[in-house]
Amino acid sequence: MVDIKQLDTEQRNPNTSDIDKLSTLDVVRLINSEDKKVAESIEAVLPTIASAIDAIYERLKGGGRLIYAGAGTSGRLGLLDAVECPPTFSVDYDMVIALLAGGPEAFIKAKEGAEDSLELGAEDLKAINFTSKDALVGIAASGRTPYVIGAMQYARSVGGFTIGLSCTRDSEISQVADIDISPQPGPEVITGSTRMKSGTAQKMVLNMLTTVAMIKLGKTYGNLMVDLKATNEKLVSRAVNIVCMATGVSEQRAKEELTKCEFSAKNAILMILGNVGYEASKEALCKFDGRIYLALDYLK
Repeated sequence: MVDIKQLDTEQRNPNTSDIDKLSTLDVVRLINSEDKKVAESIEAVLPTIASAIDAIYERLKGGGRLIYAGAGTSGRLGLLDAVECPPTFSVDYDMVIALLAGGPEAFIKAKEGAEDSLELGAEDLKAINFTSKDALVGIAASGRTPYVIGAMQYARSVGGFTIGLSCTRDSEISQVADIDISPQPGPEVITGSTRMKSGTAQKMVLNMLTTVAMIKLGKTYGNLMVDLKATNEKLVSRAVNIVCMATGVSEQRAKEELTKCEFSAKNAILMILGNVGYEASKEALCKFDGRIYLALDYLK
């Protein structure tokens, strides 16, 4: 048995001690009040988050990968973030990978015992051929999950870069992390239910890690998501809208240009603003690592 009484995530919240006696409205007001503390806890660790993003970016730029390892809610949050990267930023599915204790099926049905194995975390990294080029983010609200620690220890042993993400001060995973991100949102509304404030804090950090890394990789034009994959009707409409916003052309013109470039919003924008064809657009974007503003300056 693990003594968890001292963990920040296991403390009792004095603000919610009588929550079971309140009206429904008062309960949700109380939850909302506690949730407001999450963003403030993230603000306190922004410099550390920025350092982690820079480290991730350097590895992605060099052909490495970003790997998440977690269990339970933490692992599912990593998986959620990873699977959104390909359609959002048109990256390969193996650029951002999430490892979940118990395997993919644990996303649907909890396999709580799987998180207790140090060896399983290392084995899962070996299975995807984790190398010194890659970065690993170990996610554990408590900061002590054996599966995550095992993965991080193995990552360090082969020269990989390790980042710990928890909601506990001086956690066990911080001891095996090159960078430790540990926002402190405070005790949960329901004691120990780390899917709540801790989960929200982890989700916010994960959003920052991938989104900012992708911005640095040239996956946006201003704040426009220009590298999306138009794989369904909604995303086709979004691609058209993005081209219109970036260039000021009509929807009809945007659709015409998109059909010339396999519905690549990035290429359509450069073709319109740079007054060039698809091949010239592709060449310019390749020359400047996908950054539209640099390619546009070059074409002018």
